[in-house]
Amino acid sequence: QVQLVESGGGSVHSGGSLTLSCEVSGFTSGYYAIAWFRQAPGKGREAVSCIASSDGKTYYADSVKGRFTTSRDNFKTTAILQMSNLKAEDPALYFCAIDQGPCWPLADRKGQGTQVTVSS
Repeated sequence: QVQLVESGGGSVHSGGSLTLSCEVSGFTSGYYAIAWFRQAPGKGREAVSCIASSDGKTYYADSVKGRFTTSRDNFKTTAILQMSNLKAEDPALYFCAIDQGPCWPLADRKGQGTQVTVSS
C-alpha cells in the first residue's frame, strides 16, 4: 500500500520561509514523478511543483517560480519543497502525490497534507 506523509508546515510571516517534506513508502516503481499541490479554502486545487525521478527535471506553477524549489532523494523516495518569500496568496493545505511516469502525476495517490499559514 502506497503511503505519503507530508510534514514541515506551519505559520510564518510574509516573506518568510518553510521547507516541506514528503516521505513515500510502499511505492515500488523506480520511474515516477512526485508533485506538490495546494488547496486553499474556497479555491480549487493548484499544482505547485513536480519533479521527475528519471532526470530530476522540475516544473513549477508560474505563481511560485523563483520562490519555491523542489528536490528529491530517489534512494528514500522523498521529495522536498523549499518555499521562500512566502506571500499572502500562499496559505493552503499542501499535499504531495506520486504516480508512475513523467510530470505531472495524477493526485490519486496523495497524502493528508500539511497546513501552511502566512501572516502579514
